[in-house]
Amino acid sequence: MSRIASVERNTQETKISVTINLDGTGSCQLQTGMPFLEHMIHQIARHGLIDIALTCDGDNQIDDHHSAEDSGIALGMAFAQAIGDKKGIVRYGHAYIPLDEALSRVVLDISGRPGLEYAVPFTRASIGGFDTELFYEFFQGFVNHAGVSLHIDNLKGRNAHHQIETVFKAFGRALRMAVTLDPRALNDIPSTKGSL
Repeated sequence: MSRIASVERNTQETKISVTINLDGTGSCQLQTGMPFLEHMIHQIARHGLIDIALTCDGDNQIDDHHSAEDSGIALGMAFAQAIGDKKGIVRYGHAYIPLDEALSRVVLDISGRPGLEYAVPFTRASIGGFDTELFYEFFQGFVNHAGVSLHIDNLKGRNAHHQIETVFKAFGRALRMAVTLDPRALNDIPSTKGSL
């Protein structure tokens, strides 16, 4: 079973191309004009063992908002396509990830229902020139189009770079757990309803 998907998403603000492989090795090719967000998406790929190729040509000369949000949307669309009918997946994933003084927890459910609970009390407003408010927009775009319930909590941290890096690493690890195929239930939808 191939769990690879490609999506093209073009608007008047952004032109995005993304390909993901849920059963990859963590390879990552990114060109978005947002170096710090690329560094974070690379954490998803590496720790989730998900291959990600993403290019975004956006109106970054105005602001990174559209490119960040739309990159999350396109990744969510590709994820939903790649996960398919959800047969055999573990469905739930969670991870706690530390980085020096910072610690974050991410818990998710590939439920078919989008939802985001996000609590990251950043210690500064930007990192590497990237507005920390845009991480919320990235994850909101992802969950809306992936059909995932996602809880993100930064439990402690003084360094904003460490705070968000723990979030993205934990997100990658939680995704990896949730998309894993359970050999005991390969033909089953992981729900008492029989669908997700």
